[in-house]
Amino acid sequence: MTAPTAKPALRALLIPAAGAVAVLALAAWAWTRWHAPTPGDAFVQGNGRIEATEIDIATKLPGRLQDVMVGEGDFVRAGQPLARLQVQSLEAQYAEAQARLRQAESTVDSAQAQIAVRESDRRAAQAVVAQREAELDAARRRLSRSQALAQEGASSEQELDDDRARVRSVEAALSAAQAQVAAATAAIEAARTQAVGTKATVKAGSATVDRVKADLDDALLTAPRAGRVQYRIAEAGEVLGAGGKVLNLVDLSDVYMSFFVPEAVAGRLALGSEVRLVLDAAPGLVIPAKVSFVSSTAQFTPKTVETASERQKLMFRVRAQIDPALLQRHADQVKTGLPGVAWVRLDAQQAWPASLAKLVDQ
Repeated sequence: MTAPTAKPALRALLIPAAGAVAVLALAAWAWTRWHAPTPGDAFVQGNGRIEATEIDIATKLPGRLQDVMVGEGDFVRAGQPLARLQVQSLEAQYAEAQARLRQAESTVDSAQAQIAVRESDRRAAQAVVAQREAELDAARRRLSRSQALAQEGASSEQELDDDRARVRSVEAALSAAQAQVAAATAAIEAARTQAVGTKATVKAGSATVDRVKADLDDALLTAPRAGRVQYRIAEAGEVLGAGGKVLNLVDLSDVYMSFFVPEAVAGRLALGSEVRLVLDAAPGLVIPAKVSFVSSTAQFTPKTVETASERQKLMFRVRAQIDPALLQRHADQVKTGLPGVAWVRLDAQQAWPASLAKLVDQ
């Protein structure tokens, strides 16, 4: 009567044991499925996100936004117009500056003509001086003869007095003519000074024209480099202050991942070292990159490192640059902010494991 009772008891012991074995098998399969073996000690990994150089397209001068020519996600080329401010007031200032410049240029022409007139006056005064000098020489010769004749009694005292008066008269006329030459010379210098001033006015007017023209050019916002519009911050009709942001661009030729490695690893990294990037969104794709920057100072690891022991270590920031040619071929798929893992090879002689050997486009 005891045998039938033993069989149910045995089954009660075997069923939980079988369930436990099944659970362990399932856990082992899941661990194998989701936790692939690491490549080995010759490779180090770091967590990071895809980043790119961002450029804010902003206004230089305050004004009302007239038009935004691109939208979010659009690809733009270097120099392409992106947005435009209203420029009616600037166009009026430009017309005014050009008018003032033409006025200053005409003043320069007038000053040059005035210099020519003053130089002509001086030449005329110099001719009068020469004439008076000749007359003075003749008057002095006549006076000398009159004095000789008066001593011999061949000439009257009246004639001698008349010759003396003639000499003094010619001397006075010569002094007046010389004064005219000096006045004409001073007038020439004044005209030249005025011409210099008018030329300076022309330069100032030309500079004003160039400044307003530069403001007009700055009213048209263009792309400083090729990239993709990430955010459209302002819309047409909004009034923006100086430095008001309109668009945010991402330079797709400068894409990288920043991650952190311990100091022992950082000391062995060289610029140009190979890196393999694996994104969480595409675990089957391996993106080649190269080390383009290694921080010269240590810092605490970011909060994305989950274990307390790792957070207590000082780490060095490393930047892995993606090849611009590869980025250009896949510009439509490039997205910033995607998390992933960067694998660094510490030994150049060590071959990449199979999971990291097959790169994108291969």
